[in-house]
Amino acid sequence: MTDPALDPDFQTRARALSSPVRFRILRACLHQSRTNKEIAEALDMNPATVLHHVRTLVAAGFLAAEEPRVGKRGAREIPYRSTGSTWGKRLTGHPHVLVETFIQEVDGLQPEEMDIWRLGVKLSDKDRTEMMRRIKDIFEEYALKEPDDDGAATSLFLAHYRDQAASPAPRS
Repeated sequence: MTDPALDPDFQTRARALSSPVRFRILRACLHQSRTNKEIAEALDMNPATVLHHVRTLVAAGFLAAEEPRVGKRGAREIPYRSTGSTWGKRLTGHPHVLVETFIQEVDGLQPEEMDIWRLGVKLSDKDRTEMMRRIKDIFEEYALKEPDDDGAATSLFLAHYRDQAASPAPRS
């Protein structure tokens, strides 16, 4: 079996997902097509910088160009749409990028604009595996649901980790 790290396509995809900005672009283009200019405005970024990220995402297959259209001033514009191909993929090596993406996305939100829960539990491996399977099933159900035309775009971030501070210290 070939080492995935040596596969150039794997390398391209991994590089494409190494930036919080790219994850934010994918989210911005998940439910509606957006041109480079529209993406830049939504993320409050320079269009030239965004174009670099857009091209990287297109090359990796995470963003797809749609049919060009004529803009308000008669210029040719290319709208882009997320392919949704990151969903269900285990993104090894990217947890800190996902956490940074989350932090950037919630920056500036008021407390009442977010629902936040934090839970500490002590479970057997069997119970922890069952809990994570059930949570994954719920995520999967809603991720595959067709978007509601009159719905509001929302996001959910979940991190599951071993709590080092609450774990008993090793015995000597």
